[in-house]
Amino acid sequence: MEGWNKLQSSFAGLNLGQSANKFTKGFNSQLQATKERLGQIAPDEITELPQEYKDLEARVDALRNAHFALLKITKAYGSETYDYPTQIQESITELSTSIGTGITNFAAANLKGTSIPAPQPVAAPQAQHKTLPHALARAAASGAQGVQASPGGADDRLGRGLALYAASWDKIGAVRVEQDTAIQRSFLAPWQQTLSTAIDVAMKARQAVRISRLELDSAKQSMKTVGPPRQEQSRLEVENAEDDLVQKTEVAITLMKNVLDNPEPLKNLNDLVKAQLNYYAQAAEALQAAQGEIEELSVGAEGDYR
Repeated sequence: MEGWNKLQSSFAGLNLGQSANKFTKGFNSQLQATKERLGQIAPDEITELPQEYKDLEARVDALRNAHFALLKITKAYGSETYDYPTQIQESITELSTSIGTGITNFAAANLKGTSIPAPQPVAAPQAQHKTLPHALARAAASGAQGVQASPGGADDRLGRGLALYAASWDKIGAVRVEQDTAIQRSFLAPWQQTLSTAIDVAMKARQAVRISRLELDSAKQSMKTVGPPRQEQSRLEVENAEDDLVQKTEVAITLMKNVLDNPEPLKNLNDLVKAQLNYYAQAAEALQAAQGEIEELSVGAEGDYR
């Protein structure tokens, strides 16, 4: 038991020593960084990193910025209402209707067999897509129904034109939903994955290089001030720090190259364009078909009027 206690004490002492050494290194690195920022360290006393490493840093920064810039905008495809802000009022109305339906059905189920008349159950209103194409389709369809239901309006040209317009936008609305789903699956998800994995790992490797470089330069500064008894130990600390920086720089270079050579972002971009192209092509086809028929109605109406 006594031997076990001694072993535990030895491990505790070792861990404490490692923690203290890590804390000291961290403090010295922060101090070194502060001195550099304040211009208290001459430029020629700051270890120069390889040009290849610096060039890769610049390229990865540019790639990362491009990822963030495009993601900031394309995130809109993750929300169906991005082109139809008026949906807020519709959502409030639908919520009120939904609550009213719920109360009615609750009463219908719970007032049976009582002296209080029970209302008839009602079907919940069908959910509506909150996109501009769907809203245009609903508005035009409602207008067409109103015009055609009015006296003598069954063959009204405007009513027929609105019906054609509604049908085309209903088709476009369906394709819009398909486009958004494809973009979410084939672009947004993998694009964010690249940011949160490959690029993030490379950035962490670069941070490790920065810390290692600060530790090296801090060790060099310390070696200038130590007395003869600690010269050898200080020299070994500098050598170890140099080896550590070389290793971490090599790792960071490899990871940054992997990020830059990764073909996935370009594939994701291609998938984004394909989804958009499919949407606009089908939208143009639907509108072109409707426009041809509406133009005939317009010409006929103008001829009759003149």
